[in-house]
Amino acid sequence: MNKHNYNKIALSLFLFFTTTLLLGQKLEMDKLGGLKFRSIGPAGMSGRVTAIEVLNDDPSQIFVGSASGGLWKSENGGINFKPLFDAQKVHSIGDVTVYQKNPSLIYVGTGEGNPRNSQSSGNGVYKSMDGGTTWEHLGLDNTRNIHRVIIDPNNPDVVYIGAIGTAWTPQPIEVFTKQRMGKTWNKILFVNNSTGVADMVMDPSNPNKIIVAMWEYQRWPWFMNSGGPGSGLYITMDGGKNWVKKDEKNGLPKGELGRIGVAIANSNPDVVYALIESKATALYRSNDGGNNWKMTADKNVGDRPFYYADLRIDPTNENRIYNVFTEVTVSEDGGKSFTSLMGPFGVHSDHHAFWINPKKYKSYFRW
Repeated sequence: MNKHNYNKIALSLFLFFTTTLLLGQKLEMDKLGGLKFRSIGPAGMSGRVTAIEVLNDDPSQIFVGSASGGLWKSENGGINFKPLFDAQKVHSIGDVTVYQKNPSLIYVGTGEGNPRNSQSSGNGVYKSMDGGTTWEHLGLDNTRNIHRVIIDPNNPDVVYIGAIGTAWTPQPIEVFTKQRMGKTWNKILFVNNSTGVADMVMDPSNPNKIIVAMWEYQRWPWFMNSGGPGSGLYITMDGGKNWVKKDEKNGLPKGELGRIGVAIANSNPDVVYALIESKATALYRSNDGGNNWKMTADKNVGDRPFYYADLRIDPTNENRIYNVFTEVTVSEDGGKSFTSLMGPFGVHSDHHAFWINPKKYKSYFRW
């Protein structure tokens, strides 16, 4: 008898005697009376949500991008979702943006923009002309991770891409880029090989005005460096042709800065907020469109700055701000103080995306 046949016979005998012993044991049901069924999946750790986009004219249409699970769409306000990105080469989504005047047009930047040690990478930008049914790859493969995608509201052929790049090694393509008419991309803001885009917002009253938070950072398996001379706030008034950097002369903190989150008020674009990681991480406010700044709060403004830097403003009230991090807090006084809106002990504590209905501000989604 060869060794293979011997192992098969031994396994068969083991299964026979084990099954016989189990069948011979009487199951006393009363001992199971205290047990209750519980859900074992999907669990809270099924994946981070990195981006939310909703149709302003039909909030039941929701697009959700995940850190490692692709892009999803709901057509009934979040009751059910269907996958839109399963056929693509990558499943890490950094940002998704719909052209609101024609919701069939969608841009996706791949690669998560929150560089923790489990960050997944992407391979550039994708475009759909049919609401996400089919996709065209538009290049920028080497950006690896894209944190922000903005479409000019008056011209869908002009798209701004905020690339944060890979966290693990310096690379010269961690840049902020722009597309004009087709597949041609141009670098319009570059700082150094270790600096990428931490956040980017467009003035709702002037699409040529863009504020970009640049972030110098790098991760090693044993250490995370957040901050450096490349970090800072940059403003362009001409669609990226010229940039002005704001610094301590304009009221920002001195020394090296880390990650920065930015938000601009739809109801009053002169009001801009910046959550700035520094020696003393704090929230800053500008009342002149980002030119000059003043610290408003340095308490209860978030945790783990390298991982969270997301601010949202009530579309009808520039003094109501939402700070999205381990929990979600809200300020009713222009950023002077915050109270807890959603604690950290729900499905999961991390929150990285937040959407407020611009036409009915009390309706919002968060993940």
